[in-house]
Amino acid sequence: MTTEGAQAQMLDKKALSIAAAKNVAAAASAEAKKNGWTVCIAIVDDGGNLLYFERADGTQLGSIGVSMGKARTALLFKRPSKALEDAVAGGRAAMMTLSPEVVTVEGGVPLVYGGNVVGAIGVSGVQSAQDAQIARAGAEVLTR
Repeated sequence: MTTEGAQAQMLDKKALSIAAAKNVAAAASAEAKKNGWTVCIAIVDDGGNLLYFERADGTQLGSIGVSMGKARTALLFKRPSKALEDAVAGGRAAMMTLSPEVVTVEGGVPLVYGGNVVGAIGVSGVQSAQDAQIARAGAEVLTR
């Protein structure tokens, strides 16, 4: 194979920058503050690696790992973590055994830019639907 042939097979992709991750987190944090909710917000890159994290004062320690797990779950399955929660609630208990890292609870949302998943946001600290509301507010930053 020629060098030109190998280059033709390579992909160009967008990557989530720390600046973009901070913007996503800022929008999510603003949504949480507007509602008086204290939460943890985790942003992961397209490899599931933690890129940005914040924990509001007073948020329970258990939400640290849960927010990261929700973000990774949304990234790995390219859909909100609620989709997995719904599958479990619908009787698919096997979904809970996919991986020890998978969190089948609402609050994780993929971050999509240009039609591609570039990372994910996970939120934990209040009710799951509220966590998801915060996560969606952050994710919307990339679609503006």
